Amino acid sequence: MIVVSTSLIPFLEMNGSANEAIDLYVKALDAKVTYMLRFSDMPKNQEALVPSEKKDWVNYAVLKIGDSELQITDNFTGSTYEKGTQITIVVQTDDKEKAAQYFEALKQGGRVNDPLQASFFSPAYGNVTDKFGITFRILTKGRQ
Repeated sequence: MIVVSTSLIPFLEMNGSANEAIDLYVKALDAKVTYMLRFSDMPKNQEALVPSEKKDWVNYAVLKIGDSELQITDNFTGSTYEKGTQITIVVQTDDKEKAAQYFEALKQGGRVNDPLQASFFSPAYGNVTDKFGITFRILTKGRQ
């Protein structure tokens, strides 16, 4: 029997304040930064898409708080940012087929924001808002 690992992780989308939020959570919640990728760390073919004044913004960070995980990013894409609505849920799995199953089920009656596909950081990643308005980032562990 194959056991598939799946977890739900809160994901915070900030508007240039991720570094400050991380500092707060490290102090206030005894969080440990276990992974940090800034926009300046992206592959060279994608780094050119980032405005120079936002190179030090957080592309993706993982904080460990007790037995839990919190993920944070800075949004620089120009999409609508409204304080208080920037929380999404990451559905993280180690199985691409399971990721596709979750994605297909959540998109029914909802909206696909990013199609499920391979990326430089995951064999299968997608972003979908379900019919209730909750946004999920489906993430398969591993690299392309």
